Amino acid sequence: MYFKHIKFTEETKEIEVINKILELNNDEYVHGILLQLPIPEKFNPDKLINYIARNKDVDGLTDINLGKLYNNKPCLSSCTPLGIMKLLEDNNVEIEGKNVTIVGRSNLVGKPLLGLMLNKNATVTICHSKTENLSKHTKNADILIVAVGKKQFIKENMVKEGAVVIDVGINKEDNKLYGDVDFEKVKEKASLITPVPGGVGPMTVAMLMKNVVTAYQKQQK
Repeated sequence: MYFKHIKFTEETKEIEVINKILELNNDEYVHGILLQLPIPEKFNPDKLINYIARNKDVDGLTDINLGKLYNNKPCLSSCTPLGIMKLLEDNNVEIEGKNVTIVGRSNLVGKPLLGLMLNKNATVTICHSKTENLSKHTKNADILIVAVGKKQFIKENMVKEGAVVIDVGINKEDNKLYGDVDFEKVKEKASLITPVPGGVGPMTVAMLMKNVVTAYQKQQK
């Protein structure tokens, strides 16, 4: 794969970014496009993302791809949720009929993961900042996925014995990385658990590569 990193400054006008995206959409030698988030507040990320051609949207974040995901149609899906599904698949974790609790409802993780889990016939609960009695939902989870951006937010007493725990959080403190789960204590209770760093992160990168290959193959047809 050849990779081109196009940089803009905060002084760049939104129309310049849009025009560059449109140029890349029409370039037959470009098979994948992603907008590296977060971006300066003066820009509208949803607006910019939706200028990306759906068949080149290797982050799986355009409204069209998200809509296809929820309708269980072939599409490019968000990389982190795809990586989570691949982790579960490769470790022979049964999803169908299981209680899955997702803590966090972001467009990057929580929402697309909901669609992927429903498509695998899981029973899914989404929790967020307004959820009351959070531990009631987390303790009911056969598979618990946490993506809230709060250091060691999920404690041992919030996890069901034998649960599979996927930690998506990355929190930096004193030059050390921590997940959203209190790993050392929860690992004694979980049947499987991902570390931070080295768990979901590398899978996200791998799924981005997979999406680029998929996009390329579809465009060749």
